Amino acid sequence: MVLRALAINCSLKSDPNEASSSDTMIAVLEKAFAEREVFLTETVRVASLNIMPGVTSDEGKGDDWPALRDKILDHDILVFGGPIWMGQIGSVAKRVLERMDAFLNETDKAGRMPSYGKVAVAAIVGNEDGAHFSCAQLFQALNDVGWTIPAVAACYWVGEAMGSTDFKDLEKTPEIVSKTADMVAGNAAHLARLLKSAPYP
Repeated sequence: MVLRALAINCSLKSDPNEASSSDTMIAVLEKAFAEREVFLTETVRVASLNIMPGVTSDEGKGDDWPALRDKILDHDILVFGGPIWMGQIGSVAKRVLERMDAFLNETDKAGRMPSYGKVAVAAIVGNEDGAHFSCAQLFQALNDVGWTIPAVAACYWVGEAMGSTDFKDLEKTPEIVSKTADMVAGNAAHLARLLKSAPYP
């Protein structure tokens, strides 16, 4: 069973052509997923879009969220990438989570949100402490709005506190990051296939 994944890069950098450590981490996961017949179709740089503030699925004229929402829900797996700022997940990621709050009121007749049966994992980078807290923020929020979180669902790298080296600047991917990416991809692919063949009741 071939699966499709979509990555969202919640970097604060709005130019998709500007190098981003979140993109680098997403690429590590993309390789691990491909080995399990999960194909990442695209990485969306969220800050390059006009994702308006709010908690509905359409905040009106000029809002780019409806199209991104449809794209996210058209995939089996969401790779939620983003940086740590001030010890927590960045503001762009929080905007995405706020917009997903609308899922709570968009249930089908069985009470299932549109995200039911879909899997989410995290790709987190930063030069300070906060990887575990950022993942906790993401996973609790995503689970609240219907996403399924697999075992070992986060691949992260944290550089030296107050350091100047970013993940994208490393000469090669640390072995522990690659091993973790393999676990994340393997568990997410396994869970996504199970949910696709046996959906939630």
